[in-house]
Amino acid sequence: MSSESAALRRHTIEQTMERLPRGTRRLAVQLRTPIAFDYLWAVLTDYEHLSEFIPNLSSSTLLARTTNGVQLKQVGSQKLMGLKFSAEVNLELAEDKEKGLLKFHMLKGDFRRFEGAWCLKEIAEGTCLVYELTVQGCIGMPVSLIEQRLRDDLSANLLAVEKEGMRRAFL
Repeated sequence: MSSESAALRRHTIEQTMERLPRGTRRLAVQLRTPIAFDYLWAVLTDYEHLSEFIPNLSSSTLLARTTNGVQLKQVGSQKLMGLKFSAEVNLELAEDKEKGLLKFHMLKGDFRRFEGAWCLKEIAEGTCLVYELTVQGCIGMPVSLIEQRLRDDLSANLLAVEKEGMRRAFL
């Protein structure tokens, strides 16, 4: 087993999910990793390359950059119950590297609500990485059917960010 595989496997992901009214779900996943804060921040803010390492993210396009944020267009796709499902969102992200916070919310897209944050905090063993998402599907998209998929995807996204951070740290 490579040292990269060993590092990725020794961490457990903590995850919570809250059911809110009208088919809304609030999910949070957390991972403690030995990867340094700066590498993870660089990965998360490499907007035009996110689709190269985030599973099920087909594209990520930088639309605009402001003093402390960006606007992105992202398209995600995956197979769900044998059918290909695709969703598009235009997001506004606010970057606050000093606080380790990357907050986002949907400006328009295929959900009624899609917002959350990436939070990074330096800890003795490296970095604590948290991904929070509040999502409400559109009419005809019952979130209860995709709940487990959301859980799996959030965990996979966290591990993908860690893996890319590790790759960059050991270039």
